[in-house]
Amino acid sequence: MNMYVKEYIKRGLIFSGLGPVVAGIVYVAIEKSGTELNLTGTEVLLAIVSTYIMAFVQAGASTFNRIETWGKAKALFWQMSTIYVVYLAGYLINRWIPLDWKVILIFTSIYVAAYLIVWFTVYFIIKKESKKLNQKLIESQEKI
Repeated sequence: MNMYVKEYIKRGLIFSGLGPVVAGIVYVAIEKSGTELNLTGTEVLLAIVSTYIMAFVQAGASTFNRIETWGKAKALFWQMSTIYVVYLAGYLINRWIPLDWKVILIFTSIYVAAYLIVWFTVYFIIKKESKKLNQKLIESQEKI
């Protein structure tokens, strides 16, 4: 089995359990807001399973950035696309958003904007930290 597939599965299994916890927190927040929440057992089970899958895929997709033969753009595209498809499916299946093209367009716009903001923030932080570490390495080698 490919080492990246193993890493994808490992990361997915480690973090997937957080999905249902997040679903529970969201449902508690909705209840505390005063909104009446009447869910059937099937709806609760669907939310648990779908958020488990969403968390598994999101955690596993972080492996795409580690594939050395892929450039940043390819890794970004596959990570963003994979998570988007699973999130959109989860939101539609759970009826958290309606199957309406206008709503899906709004969801997509918010998702892409938030994803890119987070990605570029992390990218620039890592780039800055890498420069610091490289400078320290150069300085330590000069002392030898």
